[in-house]
Amino acid sequence: MNRIIDYENLSEKIQTWIINYVNKHNIKTLVVGVSGGIDSAVVSTLCAKTGIPTIAIGMPINSNSNNTELSKKQLLYLKQYKVESEEIDLSLIYNSYNKLMSSNYPSDLGFANTKARLRMITLYQISASKGGIVVGTGNKVEDFGVGFFTKYGDGGVDISPIADLYKTEVRELSRHLGIPQEIIDAEPTDGLWDDNRVDETQIGATYEELEWAMEYGEDKEFHTEKEHDVVNIYQILNHKNKHKMVPIPIFDLNKNKIL
Repeated sequence: MNRIIDYENLSEKIQTWIINYVNKHNIKTLVVGVSGGIDSAVVSTLCAKTGIPTIAIGMPINSNSNNTELSKKQLLYLKQYKVESEEIDLSLIYNSYNKLMSSNYPSDLGFANTKARLRMITLYQISASKGGIVVGTGNKVEDFGVGFFTKYGDGGVDISPIADLYKTEVRELSRHLGIPQEIIDAEPTDGLWDDNRVDETQIGATYEELEWAMEYGEDKEFHTEKEHDVVNIYQILNHKNKHKMVPIPIFDLNKNKIL
C-alpha cells in the first residue's frame, strides 16, 4: 500500500508537525525508544532532523543478540544527528518482577506485556527529567488496524508521528531518510517473547496483506481464498483488540439517571 507521491514533502510535513506541537506546549526534549526496527529508526530520525534535542534509548530485556546488535547500530547511526543516546538494560528489573509474580500469577502474555510496560515507564522517567515527551513509533496497521501493541506499553506515548502511515509507506520513507539497509530489511518483531517469534508468525499475515485488508477488506465478493483468510485474520484481531484503539469506557451519569 503506497498512497504517497512525495516523500520529501512527507518528511518535511511530519517534522513541521512535531515542531509545532513542541512549540505550542513548551517542550524541551523528544524521547524515543529504539529497538533496531524500521519504525523506531524512522521516528527517531524524523525527531532528530527537527533540530529539537532528541534522546534515543535502547532497552534490552533478555534480548537476543541480533535484536541487541540492530539496536546498537541504530543508536550509532543516529549519532550523525547529534542525538543523545543510551542503552539501559532492564533485564535485572524484569527478572526480579518475573520471579515475584510467576508463582501465583503466571502468564506468558502478561510477562511479555510487562517488558513493554517497563520500557514505557523508563521512557517517561527520562522525559520527566528532561522536560520532554515520549514519541511513539507505531504504524497505521498496528495502532488502528489489528491493535498490535501493548496497552500502556509501547501504546503509552504522547505523540505518534507515523501512526497514519502503512508499514509499506514507512519503509519507503526510511529509504528516503537514508536508514541503513540492514535495519530496513530486518524482519519485524516486537522482541517480547523468549522464542524470538516475529510479527508475521504472531499475526498470521504479512503487513502488506493486512494493509490490503484494512483498505479493501469489505469488498468480500472479489476475494480469493487467501484474501478471505487475511480479511478474517484482520477482522478477528481488530475486534479482539478494539479496546486498545478506543477511549476507556466510562460510566455516563447523564445517560444513567439516578432517582
